[in-house]
Amino acid sequence: MTEPGTTLSQRDTGSPRERRHNAILDAAEALFLEQGYDRTSLADIVRRSGGSLATLYDLFGNKQGLLRAMATRWSEETAFCPPDPAATAAMSNVDILKSYAYRQSDAMQSPRAIALMRMLVSESVRDRDFAVGIYRDIHLPAIAELTELFTRWAAAGEADIDDPEAAAKLFLNIVFGDSMLNALAGIEEEWLGREEIDWRLRPFISHFRICQFH
Repeated sequence: MTEPGTTLSQRDTGSPRERRHNAILDAAEALFLEQGYDRTSLADIVRRSGGSLATLYDLFGNKQGLLRAMATRWSEETAFCPPDPAATAAMSNVDILKSYAYRQSDAMQSPRAIALMRMLVSESVRDRDFAVGIYRDIHLPAIAELTELFTRWAAAGEADIDDPEAAAKLFLNIVFGDSMLNALAGIEEEWLGREEIDWRLRPFISHFRICQFH
């Protein structure tokens, strides 16, 4: 299963091992979404993807490893990844922050993301080590890339941020703190629209004096 902007040709590039990795992961994701994580066996995944159980174990370890790899791939697809400076020449720092918040909010409202979050929470409740691994794979990288961005802005005098890492955690909590609860409860009407995201970000932008003009 691919996201908008991810073409089959992009997935098919790389070494034979990378292509096999992606084929198994695509099959696992499709089956997890179609029939549920618990009801999908490794044999089901191998039948759909081709290859062998030995290859699956070698690449992912077990079914939890597949779920963790799915989460990591989704996180990489929706990562902040600050664009090339030339592409954002006309954007202020505020515009860049809002663009990231909008994109993440849209991504988290997708049926794929909601189903994935539910699977991750369910498995995390059953296995603390799995939960810690997901935290390290998904949450910490998001904090790190925002911390790097805020550090650059502070050094350039484009924001008054004395603790970039704390600011990164605060930003993520402001915009996405209740998204997982909404996903688990299936409360679609509580998803944040762009106006509410803007409203939530106003105190953050004002407090840290983030440049609103390029």
